[in-house]
Amino acid sequence: MATNTPIQELQPYLQENWKKAAFDSLTPVQEEMLPFMLEGKDLVVESPTGTGKTLAYSLPLLEKIDSSSTQLQAVVMAPTKELVMQIHSVLQEYAKGSNITGTTLIGGVNVQRQVDKLKKKPQYIVGTPGRILELYKNKKVKLHEVKTIVVDEADIVYDMELMDEVQNIVKGTMKDRQLVFVSATISNKSEEIAKEWMNDPHFIKINRDSGSTESIANIYLISERRDKIDNLRRIIRHHSNMKAIVFFGDNLKLDEIAAKFAYRGITVGILSGQATKHERQKVMREFRSSSHALLLSTDLAARGLDISGLTHVIHFDLADSEKQFLHRSGRTGRAGQKGTVISLVTEREENVLLKWAKKLNLPAERAVIKQDQLLLASQIQQKSAQKRSPKKSTPQRSGNFTKKKGK
Repeated sequence: MATNTPIQELQPYLQENWKKAAFDSLTPVQEEMLPFMLEGKDLVVESPTGTGKTLAYSLPLLEKIDSSSTQLQAVVMAPTKELVMQIHSVLQEYAKGSNITGTTLIGGVNVQRQVDKLKKKPQYIVGTPGRILELYKNKKVKLHEVKTIVVDEADIVYDMELMDEVQNIVKGTMKDRQLVFVSATISNKSEEIAKEWMNDPHFIKINRDSGSTESIANIYLISERRDKIDNLRRIIRHHSNMKAIVFFGDNLKLDEIAAKFAYRGITVGILSGQATKHERQKVMREFRSSSHALLLSTDLAARGLDISGLTHVIHFDLADSEKQFLHRSGRTGRAGQKGTVISLVTEREENVLLKWAKKLNLPAERAVIKQDQLLLASQIQQKSAQKRSPKKSTPQRSGNFTKKKGK
């Protein structure tokens, strides 16, 4: 049975980088994963978005790497280019002060450049399954010394039909390697695959606690399809400090919508599967650096991206499933920060949304737009009560749902 391993027992460079990050303590998923990963145990980990899963496997992965060896020792796979780059950034940050190096292997990039980077003998790689497998088959990636394989967002890897590539990569490693699946949700199918591929896997499930849901306000607005653009514009107009991802079901109108908001002076980026790697990187770089911006996105951006200061997630189109709704919404309210989720739903979609909200412990409250203000039902009731009893009026609920008065 593994026991909790404190940061103080890790290598000095990891302790120093932990101090620089100014974290108070390990999150629950980090406390659970760290000792088991150091022990070399195969793991299947389900933990809500924003709970620190990337660092939970990055710390022990780096701890176990022999920096004096030039062999590839660890492989991290993720379903999207954006998530690959984000994971690599975390590993780079925590590898400072060591001689450990890594590189990324993703599609849409010149293969020869990646081959040249592999010639520098990185001790870890982070990449998409397809590109890693391609380079392995071409004998540019050698897996015989790999000790740890992590599949991040395992459920979406399965949904994107990438598990065959993952399996072929796993088969290229030694039987005593460590295999780890992590995801915000672990489906029955992912569990079945884990049991088939892994050696006596240990299952970790971190539940979403009340504290994490209290940091997220979940509201919705009844809106017919033809009114959604106008209602979205009203919502944005009255949130002067909004930094939001707006999720759409397809790519059809993103350029048109972006042009309308850009015309009104609002910084807008588009993240879709049609964009090139450099276009995506430019969009994400500009969005992260802006304090007031919109990112119009398909579900490509719903998994794994950690964007500091994201105040809102807006569902322009309702997600296809409860699981997808959770992953989209999880982009805000991360690590205890305040966040707001706003859904624009038709009357037929309202019951679906309320069902998901109840099951996910994210109570949803209806809002309406009155006099160009987005008001919650509770705020309207308060105003009505104040009008009836002016002498015993109560302070209006604070929040960021109505237009701020000018100074």
